[in-house]
Amino acid sequence: MPPILIDTHSHIYLPELSEDLPEIVQRAENEGVKKILLPAIDSETHSMVIATARKYPGQCLPMMGVHPCSVKEDYEKELAIARQHILAMLQTKGEAPVAVGECGLDYYWDKTHITQQKLAFEEQIRWALEFDLPVVIHSRDSTDDCADIIEKFQQGNLRGVFHCFSGTAEQARRITGLGFYLGIGGVITYKKSGLDQAIKDIPLEWLVIETDAPYLSPVPYRGKRNEPSYIIHTLQKLADTMEISREKAAEATSNNARVLFRI
Repeated sequence: MPPILIDTHSHIYLPELSEDLPEIVQRAENEGVKKILLPAIDSETHSMVIATARKYPGQCLPMMGVHPCSVKEDYEKELAIARQHILAMLQTKGEAPVAVGECGLDYYWDKTHITQQKLAFEEQIRWALEFDLPVVIHSRDSTDDCADIIEKFQQGNLRGVFHCFSGTAEQARRITGLGFYLGIGGVITYKKSGLDQAIKDIPLEWLVIETDAPYLSPVPYRGKRNEPSYIIHTLQKLADTMEISREKAAEATSNNARVLFRI
């Protein structure tokens, strides 16, 4: 029997994977992936998130929020739609979101709306506190600013994860010191990423694993479409980095995900 795994961040509801979604979910099951968490993007995809969670109840678990790359001048409209979904989901048996997200800051693609991104991020943190949900953070080229905002709101009851963490050892220590987890994805398998060295001294209790499918495929699938079953390669590299067995890495990261997302 393969170890039980939880993919804490996967966009399998997107059109890139929809044609063979049943096969993708089955391959994940075959590799021991028992839970696949679905981060939201914006109003164009919220219905896809909810529909996929309904199609695979108990296995695919929805989040709800607004991705920073979808934050523009009219970001308040996007926030209002996402909040309406959260309220409706909380009132529907079996459909409560497991997190607010993904949200955060992205300075890689476009810096035009940084002010709006920060306002939208802070508002979604308030939702996380209001509804007692973790917040799932996108922090591409913006890790320090995201941590600054978390630090401003952290009074002991805010929890969450920096998804697809790819920062430095110092940033890793700061984030875990704030009580937040690090989401480790396929980037750890890239030879020049340096991620293995950045996290090697971080206690295992602060790590969860993810795919970010269909993006950021691990070696040996780098450059190809990602999917949840490929998480086993990330798991193996994490185990090697921490100098522990694959089974221990699986048990720890899955337990961490259960605690964080209360699943």
